[in-house]
Amino acid sequence: MNEQELHDVVIEALTDVAPDIDPARIDPGADLGEQLAIDSMDFLNIVVAVHERTGIEIPERDYPKLSTLDDAVAYLLAAQQRGADA
Repeated sequence: MNEQELHDVVIEALTDVAPDIDPARIDPGADLGEQLAIDSMDFLNIVVAVHERTGIEIPERDYPKLSTLDDAVAYLLAAQQRGADA
């Protein structure tokens, strides 16, 4: 998947978990939990949805690396590349 496709996957996961979120209003550099008022259970559901759509394993220790939309996309790109290199 390319960067735009991964971005779209994260947006889809966010709106699946919190359907009242307006994707156009998401600040890609701001903390998702703070700006969208999602709790830890919502965040876990987002991580699971992203994994299901991409097949990319996201260990719990890496959850802080997904704190913003930009961070999440960068993490997924890097993880995808690591998987391709393996």
